[in-house]
Amino acid sequence: MANQNTTSTQFPANLPVFKGENYDRWCAQMKVIFRFQDVLETVINGVVELDANADEATRTEHHELKKKDAKALFIIHQCVNPNIFEKIIEEEISKGAWDTLKNTYGGDEKLKGIKLQALIRQYEMMQMNDQETIAEYLARMLSLTNLMKSCGEALSDRSKIEKVLRTLTEKFDHIVVAIEESKDLATMKIEELQASLEAHELRVKQRSSNKAVEQALQAKIQNKNYKGKDKWKKREESENSSKNSKTRAADPTKAEAKHLEQFKDVDIPRKGITCAWFVFIRVNFKAKFVLETQS
Repeated sequence: MANQNTTSTQFPANLPVFKGENYDRWCAQMKVIFRFQDVLETVINGVVELDANADEATRTEHHELKKKDAKALFIIHQCVNPNIFEKIIEEEISKGAWDTLKNTYGGDEKLKGIKLQALIRQYEMMQMNDQETIAEYLARMLSLTNLMKSCGEALSDRSKIEKVLRTLTEKFDHIVVAIEESKDLATMKIEELQASLEAHELRVKQRSSNKAVEQALQAKIQNKNYKGKDKWKKREESENSSKNSKTRAADPTKAEAKHLEQFKDVDIPRKGITCAWFVFIRVNFKAKFVLETQS
């Protein structure tokens, strides 16, 4: 039955809708709305039946109270979902609807005691996770302590602060020691603690971010230098290889001499060899050597 739209200027937008869970939280929100609309007393005390012999002034006052009661009942209808609305549909006054919800979902003292024991155990086992921020962890802890308060167990700010300081992760060890040494935990507020821890958290994140950027730049520079050195090394090897090839092609007599060295001990008869034959051999050898060196 919830209506999320703002009606003229009388009701705030996004009214809290009760879905059967977290009744105490919803109840606290509803009381604020009732005070804003000046109908809280009407919801709690109800409207007394008008006496048959009442005078005109009393009748006028009673009529105004009935209008407030109707407004309060309308607000309750707007702040419950259809399943919850079925349980209060027959109630004709706001007090009746409010008391029905309280008796159904508020729980008696015995049920609250059982629920409180479970909440206390959960509170004692609570630790900050590595992935959590300070804001997320404190919100989780305060949500739990508020549930404990609704069951009759109210914790002081000092108890909450000491719990937080005991259960933070290792990266907050230095700031924890500083707070314990410099602050008076008896007078410190949970808001002050959150501000100090979030400031430290922000510094740690900034330093980690700067360090990551520096490492990335350094790795990029090293990679670029390595590629440059490798490029120049390959170019130098290519130039040396080309230079050696040109040197061998330009001066084949050394290789020729080396090749002919193996025939120096061979006894070649000179009488039957003409000058033309020597020229033929030398010309062919030179041509063959030049082709081999160029290929």
